[in-house]
Amino acid sequence: MRIALGVEYCGCGYSGWQKQPQQKTVQGVVEHALAKVANHPVRIVCAGRTDTGVHATGQVVHFDTRAQRSERSWVFGANANLPKDVVIRWAKPVSGVFHARFTARRRRYRYLIFNRAVRPTFLARRVAWAYRPLDERLMSEAAGYLMGEHDFNAYRAVACQASNPVRTIHSLNISRQGEMISIDIEANGFLHHMVRNIAGVLMTIGSGERPPVWAHEILEARDRKQGGVTAVPYGLYLTHVLYPDQFGIPSRPAFVQL
Repeated sequence: MRIALGVEYCGCGYSGWQKQPQQKTVQGVVEHALAKVANHPVRIVCAGRTDTGVHATGQVVHFDTRAQRSERSWVFGANANLPKDVVIRWAKPVSGVFHARFTARRRRYRYLIFNRAVRPTFLARRVAWAYRPLDERLMSEAAGYLMGEHDFNAYRAVACQASNPVRTIHSLNISRQGEMISIDIEANGFLHHMVRNIAGVLMTIGSGERPPVWAHEILEARDRKQGGVTAVPYGLYLTHVLYPDQFGIPSRPAFVQL
């Protein structure tokens, strides 16, 4: 039997999603908790591996099991064995052709920027902090250059292993509520550090250091060295993974609002 799960976590205390020797990872604690419920070792596959310090409200995973358990048992049994900063939101049996990563059609991320002169306290490590005033209108103008299908080589990490840097951004919206700026982005896929590099460029433009057209110039350069600073991981949340309707995966976006 194949089971899909929705997972929510704060990435602050973890060395990213992917299981690593001698490191505390989200995958490691989730597999440990599920193994307690299944009574056998469990290996999970996720929709999108997140880096150290990155959070998720809408991560999706799948695993195969011979154990017969109800959806409620998978959720509450696993949660009883998980640390308080990781939780299973839902569980659902799926067909064997479902794959958390490869059958995903689109992914959505939210990047949160706390914009004031002094650093945050309660939101520390939950948001990025920009002490210089940011103009979200300039950021929105710049975001327009990134819409659609492009070669995002200049917006990915140097160590990115993806063979093809072409991705399609379907939406990229900038909004402000008081001191909080949100960057909401949806694409058919993301390269390593792509969202954080976009956020870094948009913040530089929002501060007035560069004009909005700089976002386009970086695209055209196809050179990561032209792309500016990678934004910190703490403001980044994986909020939603979209799948074909046939799998019945919960489709309500799990946006984070602080």
